Amino acid sequence: MKNGVIPIQVLGVIPTNRGCAVFVGNSDKTFTIYVETTVGQAIAMFMQGTPKERPLTHDMVGHIFHGLGVSVQRVIINDLKNGTYFARLILKQENELGQKIIEVDARPSDCIALAVQAKAPLFVSKAVFDEVEDMTEVLKKLNDMQGEFNVEGAEGDIEGGPTKPNPDVDEPGPEDKPPGGGKT
Repeated sequence: MKNGVIPIQVLGVIPTNRGCAVFVGNSDKTFTIYVETTVGQAIAMFMQGTPKERPLTHDMVGHIFHGLGVSVQRVIINDLKNGTYFARLILKQENELGQKIIEVDARPSDCIALAVQAKAPLFVSKAVFDEVEDMTEVLKKLNDMQGEFNVEGAEGDIEGGPTKPNPDVDEPGPEDKPPGGGKT
C-alpha cells in the first residue's frame, strides 16, 4: 500500500433497472459503485476494446487529452459521503515547456471510464476501502448465474452481465442502499 491507497481494478459492469453497477476491488474485497447507463456502457466498451462508429464523450475527452499532451496517470476514489463516492483524476501534461501534474476532482464514474480507456491504474483510499461492504460474494453469485441469461447477441447487453432485471443487483432505494454501494 502506497500513500494510504489500495490498488483496485474494474471486476465487472452489470446493468440494473436504473443504470449500471460497476464492481471494483481486488483479491481482498469488492465494492459497487452505481453509475448512469451510458457511463457503465462506456466503461464496458473500453474494457472490451469495442470499436465505436462515432466517438463517445469519454473518447472525445481522451482525444483532447492526447492533443494537449495530457495523460491519465491514475485515479483515486478518495471519499464516500452519504452514499456518494468522490474521486481524483491525476493527469500529467508534457509539452515543450516541461511537465506538470494536474489533480482534478471528478465523478468516480467518469474517472473510471477515463482510466480504463487509458489503461491507467485505479486506487481507493484505505479509509474508503475499510468502510465499504464487501460485495465479492454478490459478484461471484452473478458470475455463476451468467449461464441463466442469454448474453450472446442480445441488443444493448454488456458482455458478461445479465440481460434481465436481477433483484440482487438492481439499485436499491435510498432507504435500503447497502453500505459500500454508493453512487457517483
